[in-house]
Amino acid sequence: MKKNILVLTLISLSVTLAALFVGASFINPLRADSLSREILFSIRLPRIAVSVLIGSSLGASGAVLQGLLRNPLADPYILGISSGAALFASAGLMLGTAFLGPFTIPLMAFAGASLTAAVVGGMGWKKGVLWPDRLLLAGIGVGFLFTAVLMLIMTLSTNYGLRRTLLWIFGDLSMSDWSLVPTGAVLVAAGLIITLARAKGLNALSLGDDMAHSLGFSPSRERFLLFTSVSLMTATSVSLGGVVGFVGLLIPHIVRFAVGSDARVLVPLSAIAGAGLVVFADMMGRTVMAPMEVPSGIITAIIGAPYFLYLLRKKDVFGV
Repeated sequence: MKKNILVLTLISLSVTLAALFVGASFINPLRADSLSREILFSIRLPRIAVSVLIGSSLGASGAVLQGLLRNPLADPYILGISSGAALFASAGLMLGTAFLGPFTIPLMAFAGASLTAAVVGGMGWKKGVLWPDRLLLAGIGVGFLFTAVLMLIMTLSTNYGLRRTLLWIFGDLSMSDWSLVPTGAVLVAAGLIITLARAKGLNALSLGDDMAHSLGFSPSRERFLLFTSVSLMTATSVSLGGVVGFVGLLIPHIVRFAVGSDARVLVPLSAIAGAGLVVFADMMGRTVMAPMEVPSGIITAIIGAPYFLYLLRKKDVFGV
């Protein structure tokens, strides 16, 4: 297992390092002039930092949700949590609200993510039991609803607000700068700390509520804390770079295959691998069709959607 942890970590670090020099034009670090150094430290490095924050939050969130719901299709995008965060955050962007400075958009995104998680959780709860299949279908439905409302708001917005929001929704990171990193780093770190502190509880919940209770954990308390951490990390991800889908679906499966299901290892390694995937997607998006850029959310969808369809075809996805 230690070998697999090392391999996944090295792959993510290698991709991150390569993304610093690969782009519309390759920058040779040994022959970098003043303009090249300006591009590296003022454009590419903050963009990579934002990608790392987005990927780590989504990878960890997917690992948590799949463990909580014991369903391989669970992730913030599929469950509609990303859509709720995007709706509230984009409304803040188009309205130009800034009542809490740099924390305004993350706070609105967190409100949207938390509201969505509460609505979807309520719809998935029946007869005192959380039904993963009901939760999944409720998330898809709520996600479609919030996306429709978001499209309506965009239709009524100004041209500038529409363009800015449209690019942002699809995971465009071209406007990333250093101002986004401190706030994002604090919020993602807070979500990861909550998750890792409750890793044993997550392991217990993955065995079922009865087993968790017999092991001394309160299922409702653990679930509340873990859903809060997922909402926080998803909201931060959306506020930093829009909706980047399928990272939380794909990455935990790869990591689980390599290191097993122990949340104490799975969650942090999913964060590392998720960071590598989003950095890779952003690197490909600004390279393959240069000088035109493809939003990273589109790249991750192209990679993740076929895998989602593969999982959907498996007979045990809904327990039937």
